Amino acid sequence: MKKYSSFSDIQSDILSQKITCETLVAYYLQNIEARNAELNVFTSVYADEAKAQAKIIDEKIKNGTQGKLAGLVVGIKDVLAYQNHPLQASSKILDGFISQFTATAVQRLLNEDAIIIGRQNCDEFAMGSSNENSTYGLTRNAQDPSRVPGGSSGASAVAIQADMCLVSLGSDTGGSVRQPASFCGVVGLKPTYSRISRYGLVAYASSFDCIGIFGNNVIDVAKTLEVIAGADDFDSTVSKNDVPNYTQEILEKAPQKYKIAYIKETLENDGLSALVKEKTLSKIKSLQEAGHTVEAVDFPLLKYLLPVYYILTTAEASSNLGRYDGVRYGYRSKNVSDLKDLYVKTRSEGFGIEVQKRIILGTFVLSASYYDAYYTKAQKMRRLVKEATDKIFENYDFIVMPTTPNIAFKIGENQTDPVQMYLEDIFTVQANVVGIPAISIPNGTDENGLSVGFQIASSHFQEEKLLKFANEISN
Repeated sequence: MKKYSSFSDIQSDILSQKITCETLVAYYLQNIEARNAELNVFTSVYADEAKAQAKIIDEKIKNGTQGKLAGLVVGIKDVLAYQNHPLQASSKILDGFISQFTATAVQRLLNEDAIIIGRQNCDEFAMGSSNENSTYGLTRNAQDPSRVPGGSSGASAVAIQADMCLVSLGSDTGGSVRQPASFCGVVGLKPTYSRISRYGLVAYASSFDCIGIFGNNVIDVAKTLEVIAGADDFDSTVSKNDVPNYTQEILEKAPQKYKIAYIKETLENDGLSALVKEKTLSKIKSLQEAGHTVEAVDFPLLKYLLPVYYILTTAEASSNLGRYDGVRYGYRSKNVSDLKDLYVKTRSEGFGIEVQKRIILGTFVLSASYYDAYYTKAQKMRRLVKEATDKIFENYDFIVMPTTPNIAFKIGENQTDPVQMYLEDIFTVQANVVGIPAISIPNGTDENGLSVGFQIASSHFQEEKLLKFANEISN
């Protein structure tokens, strides 16, 4: 069977009876079988279940009663709940845990006849920028298996890259969808905070966490967002704003000329590689040649973004991860002498090094002696960053910049230098600190075929405009 790069092609061939959902699922299962051992993408493959669901959907198609996502084969990151299926957040501390309910985003896919083909590897509790921090082992980049795919949703990006499914759901707390999308040469969207319900998403940092979407193209991402976004009685923080028809916006509205800002400091950053800078400047030039107004803007607060992000997210993580104690579910240490010993040994043995590091750092910044010195100041700076970003959007439609400062790095290259690892998120965290939507689209490759990403951000709840523009400049 041919490789499909868009959902519209799949639906066209299904409805014209050139293929069936059963043959499509068999195709993806074959691809998973061929490369999963090497790349370590899926931690669970729901082969029998996916085949059975495909058969049911084929019958619906014959009767004309299928949902709008019939034929869409989806993988889900191992931080999304799916009832009666394992949910482990790639951590030993949730060993053996079976979800008791389904995340709202996943359920909405199922309601429209999407097929969940399996559970995808990730950095433990979504904490990482390389997909090397997992109890299941690291995931490899399909373009070059000696390199990382990015993190924390690296396996979800590789699943698209290696044609193991058509769409993946990941999570983005500081760039965990956009950075892997950049490294793997696919499209990755982080929507506005609260655009998609977080019900059923394992919490890392609750005021930053977003469910994001990976695809081969912007339209597939837009179609998926239409289905999973919107109000939800199970999440008090989700937006009640109406969900637009994103696909119609892309396909039917005429192109416009936009005012676009690029942050001068991103292209002057010492950590930016020459290749990524060249590709970014080339894209900016092409936008200008296409008639858009593209101007440099100053954003002196850029240097504060990573400190703000890591202070606040680790603080929230230290609180959120307090629920994993070996008492009610998951891993429990053996040979303990009392309750305190149970807590200490279970958490020491169950959490990986990176998670322990962030819990300890978060507990430190929340401690009585340092709360005002770190946490309170970081919250104040978060407000200043938001105000400065909003001010840019008073005059511009979009902010553009590189998605990452470098191409995918070698496995193990940054493991001994946490600062260098954290700097990989320097261009992506702004969208999470502020809560705005942002998307990474492919922006060429180096001489070895390794991908470069280009990031576009818009103001809150402007996904319609963002997706339309991203689609226009992707083609």
